[in-house]
Amino acid sequence: MGSVNLPKAYDFKEVEPKWYSFWEEQGFFHADVNSDKPSFSIVIPPPNVTGQLHMGHALNNTLQDILCRYKRLKGFEVLWVPGTDHAGIATQNVVERELAKEGKTRHELGREAFIERVWTWKEKYGNIIINQLKRLGASCDWERQRFTMDEGLSRAVRQVFVRLYREGLIYRGERMINWCPRCHTALANIEVEGEEREGAFYYIKYPLEDNSGHVVVATTRPETMLGDTAVAVHPEDERYRHIVGKYCILPLVGRRIPIIADAYVDREFGTGALKITPAHDFNDFEIGQKHGLEVVQVIGPDGKMTDDAGDEYVGLDRYECRQKIVEDLERKGFLEKIEPYVHRVGHCYRCKSAVEPMISMQWFVKTKPLAEKAVEAVRRGRTRIVPEKWEKDYFNWLENIEDWCISRQIWWGHRIPAWYCDSCGAITVDEKDPDVCESCGSSQIRRDPDVLDTWFSSALWPFTTLGWPEETPELKRFYPTSVLVTGFDILFFWVARMMMMGIHFMKDVPFYDVYVHALVRDAQGQKMSKSKGNVIDPLVMMENYGTDAFRFTLAAFAVQGRDIRLSEERIEGYRHFVNKIWNASRLVLMNLDTSETLMDLPEKPENLVHRWILSRLQSVVEEVDKALESYHFNEHAGVLYQFFWHEYCDWYLEMIKPDLYGDDEYRKRLAQAVSARVLEKVLVMLHPIMPFVTEEIWQKLPQTQGSIMQAQFPQVEENRKDPIAEAQMKLLQDVISGIRNIRGEMNIAPAAKVNVVCRYHDEEDRDLLMEYGYLIRDLAKVDGLEIVSISEGDKPEVAAGAVTEKIEAYVLLEGVLDFEAELKRLQKEMAKIEKELELSKRKLHNEDFLSKAPKEIIDKEREKAERLTAKFKKLREHFEQISGYVDR
Repeated sequence: MGSVNLPKAYDFKEVEPKWYSFWEEQGFFHADVNSDKPSFSIVIPPPNVTGQLHMGHALNNTLQDILCRYKRLKGFEVLWVPGTDHAGIATQNVVERELAKEGKTRHELGREAFIERVWTWKEKYGNIIINQLKRLGASCDWERQRFTMDEGLSRAVRQVFVRLYREGLIYRGERMINWCPRCHTALANIEVEGEEREGAFYYIKYPLEDNSGHVVVATTRPETMLGDTAVAVHPEDERYRHIVGKYCILPLVGRRIPIIADAYVDREFGTGALKITPAHDFNDFEIGQKHGLEVVQVIGPDGKMTDDAGDEYVGLDRYECRQKIVEDLERKGFLEKIEPYVHRVGHCYRCKSAVEPMISMQWFVKTKPLAEKAVEAVRRGRTRIVPEKWEKDYFNWLENIEDWCISRQIWWGHRIPAWYCDSCGAITVDEKDPDVCESCGSSQIRRDPDVLDTWFSSALWPFTTLGWPEETPELKRFYPTSVLVTGFDILFFWVARMMMMGIHFMKDVPFYDVYVHALVRDAQGQKMSKSKGNVIDPLVMMENYGTDAFRFTLAAFAVQGRDIRLSEERIEGYRHFVNKIWNASRLVLMNLDTSETLMDLPEKPENLVHRWILSRLQSVVEEVDKALESYHFNEHAGVLYQFFWHEYCDWYLEMIKPDLYGDDEYRKRLAQAVSARVLEKVLVMLHPIMPFVTEEIWQKLPQTQGSIMQAQFPQVEENRKDPIAEAQMKLLQDVISGIRNIRGEMNIAPAAKVNVVCRYHDEEDRDLLMEYGYLIRDLAKVDGLEIVSISEGDKPEVAAGAVTEKIEAYVLLEGVLDFEAELKRLQKEMAKIEKELELSKRKLHNEDFLSKAPKEIIDKEREKAERLTAKFKKLREHFEQISGYVDR
């Protein structure tokens, strides 16, 4: 008999690159627009060209790949569009740091040379993350890879800008914006991250002009007082009603500023008197506009004090100025007190510098008309957000949306297609570079130096990557896309904006479903960060444990709406599952006769064991299908793990060994055929999560053709569903498990054979035990098996029993167990556990431990105490049970 021998150990380092290259060479990732199959399409959330694969990318792309591989197996024509984002600020920062090492700046290089330098950097390093995605097994259509600044997307971005401008949805205006002094650019509101910081409240006396006293204001930013142009109080605040309309003198500056009344002021906050600095606070700007206040800018774009701050402070960094201001206020008697105060400070999402609110001339998208349609699309179910809980955040943001600042004061990015006329002041916006002003015909025009926000081009990603503005076959066939898989952190940055742009330009939603996955945290639930030293590197995990084990871990813990708590130990644990699949497949394959074709399976095999596994397989197919269609990736992984390890391996393969190794040729060939067919179908269902090991084994299976990527996803065979077989098998499993548990609890030597009495109620159960008693003998190490009716007499006296739903099984202990020795062992074990339990209880009653130890340590100790208590109780029960035997 010829057989297939898999190597003893699975070598993922050899297997993974071999099959990935094979898939690419065979064109299995490439979508055919002319195919008559149903369509399924996804666009990748484009990683930054500066990026290295981190845990967020790994989770996101693993889930996308699972869906794409699953849909291919289901007979869909799948397009997964890959690409990268030019990441304006991030990429420019990287290249500027490189220049700094050479002692140069971008300004010394000049704009054109600097942009050329960035393109050179992009060509050299920009594909690192693409290769890392391939290492992850991502089955993207690499022939259709896009870049947000490639020629086609650049043309599309420019057309979108021009159209929106001509429709009145893009405008230029002077408004309060968030400014990053480090990146030297404007930021949209959602690019500002609020962080809790320990600061202080400074209480400053503003003398009244008529010398009748002073008003005290409280501020966290005393350096901005140099730009104050009013003090505001609530119109109904009795404390200040008498000074409304008067003037006070700005300390250190001597400027005369009015005291105004405005309902915006919170009477309960601080002193109830608010300093108004229209140039450096969003709310102050609005109050200033309302009351016609002067705007005095005292902090410049570089974060340093301007000429308007006065001779003593000009040129100082804003924080240096704060220190000097406080010293001067104290020295001159204007500082009443300082109180500690924790408040939220806005930081740049890229460089983490504190942002500065600043009035600036910028370009904006008028978002409200676009947002209304994006809200309506989700409310009407044209796009579904999963889990549904994220819809509330989506609606809240879009219904309270502010105009989007889209201009950035950097060089790397899509340059704004606007030209200013020095002759008449008009603005020319066009898809092609103009030679003259469209208003007056003057050639004295200059281009806006700013570039567009990176998220502007990203918002067009679902349709521009498919060829828009051209009417390409890809656009007609694959738009709208089927699903977007994304993290909740870019629900507003990206998803909402894609909805707005997709609906506006394509007159249809960009995707039918949005699946929002959670964060990957460490085992304690902490966010991963380099400073905490708890970052798990996906590349290291794949190198150490293999890609399949890593992907399976991510899927197994991807519960909807719950963050993933990841540890290296968990990944290592699922490496054991990969080995289990390998070893089980090895067992099946080595027992196949390659010189013969597998026999056709009878509809209802005579042997219960085969009927049971084939019936269970149908339920698994249904559950896996349902899980993937509803984005329950953890259930997909969990169902297959449970079925393969704990049903197919632990029970089925063990139960068919007598047939595989026996002399009955028919039973042998049936066992070979069923074991191979079930393995084949499980491999196909596992393939979306574990692409590499499944392909390697698939290639060794008899009667499989081509790649597993070309296989058909299993379909439910209704005629193989057999609830009676499942119920009968459960009875046998309960009896075997009961006997095994007794052996373990009674410390019976693993090799020792035991005698068992099984008592039944129903005659059909007796028949089952009689027919399949050999399974009980083999799997529970039973020598004598007596099967009697419960009505025939009392249960055995010196025996340990396991009572199942329908059968009572008793292991006879005389001659198997040394009762005296076992009592001594139990006493010793109980004493040891009692000592551990006492130490644990002492800890949990120690106030010092409870007040100082981290919550996870305390929870761990509580779990330990509960575990020890349960174990002690179990040991005492055994002790009392065996003592009873001795007393007899």
